[in-house]
Amino acid sequence: MKSAMKVTMAVVLLGGAVWAGSLMNLTAEGASVGNQPGTADDPVVTKSYVDQQIQKALGGGTAATSPPVATATASPAPTATSSSSPQSSAPANSNEAVIVDVKPGQILMGSAGAEFIVRAGKAVIFSEAANGVADLTDGKDLANGQAAPMNHLLSFPRDGRGINVQDGQKLGLVVLVRGGYTLK
Repeated sequence: MKSAMKVTMAVVLLGGAVWAGSLMNLTAEGASVGNQPGTADDPVVTKSYVDQQIQKALGGGTAATSPPVATATASPAPTATSSSSPQSSAPANSNEAVIVDVKPGQILMGSAGAEFIVRAGKAVIFSEAANGVADLTDGKDLANGQAAPMNHLLSFPRDGRGINVQDGQKLGLVVLVRGGYTLK
């Protein structure tokens, strides 16, 4: 009888273990994610779709499927005239950059908050005050009469400051301007 009791106990224990395991499996299935990526419940999306949805959320409009391409618009650059009146201009959009040609003898004055980048020619800082112009590229303050380096971002914190062509230069300057300016 001892061996029959052992076999019976083994069958009951194995049956109980299988039954308990099946109950635990049901609990574990409820804790799983359940949705596989790529199904209707959890779709896989493309980067362009995500970018489009972000543009809709931020800008309130639809975004183009291709990235924006910079286009150049032809706009006449201010040039010197025979009259002595200064020419003044400010872009309609404050982030819009304008190319300005500065002839020898002219001064390109920046309005408060304007930014210049000298693209061609040798420029010198002009300042009516003791303080000069901030060279944001090098982190320096350029005083009146100092050379303005090419391809450096120059910030004009107040009115009355600008740049002109270095003495002895026959060619003018080509300056990228963002913000208000006056050409004297």
